[in-house]
Amino acid sequence: MATNQQRREAAKRKLERQLARRAERAKRRRIIGIGVTIGAVVVVAGLVVILSTQGGGDPNAAAGEAGSNSPAPSSQQPDIPTERVAAPERPTPLPDPTTCEYPKSGDAAKPVDPPSGSDVPSRGTVEVTLRTSQGDIPLTLDRSLAPCTVNSFVSLAEQGFYTDTSCHRISTTGLQMLQCGDPTGSGSGGPGYTFADELFKGLTYGRGILAMANSGPDTNGSQFFMVYGNAPLDPNYTVFGTISDAGLKVIDKVARGGHDGRFESSAGGGKPNVDVKFTGVTVQGA
Repeated sequence: MATNQQRREAAKRKLERQLARRAERAKRRRIIGIGVTIGAVVVVAGLVVILSTQGGGDPNAAAGEAGSNSPAPSSQQPDIPTERVAAPERPTPLPDPTTCEYPKSGDAAKPVDPPSGSDVPSRGTVEVTLRTSQGDIPLTLDRSLAPCTVNSFVSLAEQGFYTDTSCHRISTTGLQMLQCGDPTGSGSGGPGYTFADELFKGLTYGRGILAMANSGPDTNGSQFFMVYGNAPLDPNYTVFGTISDAGLKVIDKVARGGHDGRFESSAGGGKPNVDVKFTGVTVQGA
């Protein structure tokens, strides 16, 4: 028969074994919990990476309506490159003259006639000055890059389509550009007609490039964007000219003013906090 001392020692050993098992179970629970947490973090991080890299083309540059109910104004000063990129060149010149088509599409945001598409020149340049509430933005339109686009832009400018309209969108991160050409200010307005893309191999974008906004292939209208900084875009947007150094300084000032974030949930960016209104457009060399 066991003595009291033996029974106490046996009870003590039993208790120690129970405590050890409890400690081991607690340790396993902690390890499992940490593993689950790490797994969740990895999944979330993966989703963030996927969402931030979806698509190679820019919904940013495409014309589209604002979709944010909770605008997030930008306050951070953009890091704006100072080096402008070289203007692109077509590897093979286009026939001169060429023919363009401007089929009707929707209602015009302002009354305007489509341009003639016959005997459109594909050589030479046209000097255009956008006179704005923030200063002049001189442009050089290049017919050899996009004759049908230049033909349309000049026609709209001479008919006063752009006068008294404001640039409705600026993006300061990722794609850095100012988008204009919609009299409605919504991002969905156009001239009541469309025309085909004028793209070519090797097309790139960057500071100083003037290009057409679109909402898909061959949906060009009146909206255009002026790149003042970085432009990680697929070659889906027609380049039809360049922006002068003086014009880039005006756009830089607007960019540093930030935006109201109204397009962040859809195309990106927002309405400029510094209003850019076209008070007039002059055309030389057309």
